[in-house]
Amino acid sequence: MLGRRPLLGSREAFSPEVSTAVERLWTEPTLSRRINGPSARVPLDVYVALIDTPEVTAAAARFRRIRSYEIHALDDDHYWGDDGDGARFVAQVLRREPRRRVLLTQGQQISPVLGTISGSTLSVLDLETQEGQITLRLTAYVYIANRGAATFARVLVPMFAFIADRKFGEGLRVTAAVAEWAVDRTAGFCDWLAHEPIRPVQRDRILAAVPTCAAASNSGTPRRS
Repeated sequence: MLGRRPLLGSREAFSPEVSTAVERLWTEPTLSRRINGPSARVPLDVYVALIDTPEVTAAAARFRRIRSYEIHALDDDHYWGDDGDGARFVAQVLRREPRRRVLLTQGQQISPVLGTISGSTLSVLDLETQEGQITLRLTAYVYIANRGAATFARVLVPMFAFIADRKFGEGLRVTAAVAEWAVDRTAGFCDWLAHEPIRPVQRDRILAAVPTCAAASNSGTPRRS
């Protein structure tokens, strides 16, 4: 199946476990969703940098009290997270294109009704530009491993879809809000970035996308170790 999908290319590019998970998500999704995130009047490079450094975006969201969740990068393509609302996950970036990212996420959600729900999601993130604004469009294929929860989701699709949309939508809103903060020269993003304990490779990605922060960094602003 992967070999026939230009979205990801050859099956051999991924491990057997990843290939199996992706094929299942495409052929047997419990549900699929398409969500348009809020627009942000920011340069494309800034938005892309924040998508590629989710640990930085999460830290900025906590600082700004937009959302309280944790994301920690394991390497450039793998990270794990906790949304602070019962969901824990591990994510892998499967493909990077100039205006698209494809991710495989696997994890668990603790539900007061259904208990612990295990599942996976294949997410396709598309960046669209129009009249100086960036919009992130998300297409998500969700597979729920728990038989009872999957049946529940199919029977009560409107309610379950609402929950899924809320979860996915929160991530899109957070990214847009942090991106707009990053380009607001009066809002203190550069000062926060200079003092936040962030991995050098992630900091450098943000500095490359936000020239004003790079200038402030070069002027000798101290960093917190």
